[in-house]
Amino acid sequence: MSLRITPTPSKPSTTPAALGAPSAPGVHDTLRSHMGLTAPSAVATVAAPSSSSSSSSIAAEPELQSSHPLEARLAKWRATQDALKMEGLRRNFGMAEPIRRGMELKVVRAGEWRPAQLGGASGLHSDILTGRDAEIDWEDVFKGNELGPVPDFHTEMETRMKMNW
Repeated sequence: MSLRITPTPSKPSTTPAALGAPSAPGVHDTLRSHMGLTAPSAVATVAAPSSSSSSSSIAAEPELQSSHPLEARLAKWRATQDALKMEGLRRNFGMAEPIRRGMELKVVRAGEWRPAQLGGASGLHSDILTGRDAEIDWEDVFKGNELGPVPDFHTEMETRMKMNW
């Protein structure tokens, strides 16, 4: 992988029409208003420019619920910065460091569950591991299920433990 600082430019031609922001239905979303439907993103295979002839498969564009061109660009920026950070760790400490961090992140994301009655999963531990614990995003405030009914604690636990016979 090259040490690319900025993502490659790719501008979607249209975005999906929605009645409001994806995380806060009913709230007018100025960035996404008056836009059309999007094309699906693809997965690209990129060959590493090193002396070995290995190739790796990386996602060309992250999947978004709504994709204003600026929003897609910011998501690609974050993915590029994460890839640059992991490549720097690999060059400094070897393959074990990025693999260890990836495993820790996978374990934390699999274990972050809290019933909806208690506010749902916060994602705090994965934010700490990725270095984004000091950021506040739109999704941190609006979870996307504000208008729907909160499921009963026992029903949610039975569903999670596959006990809903």
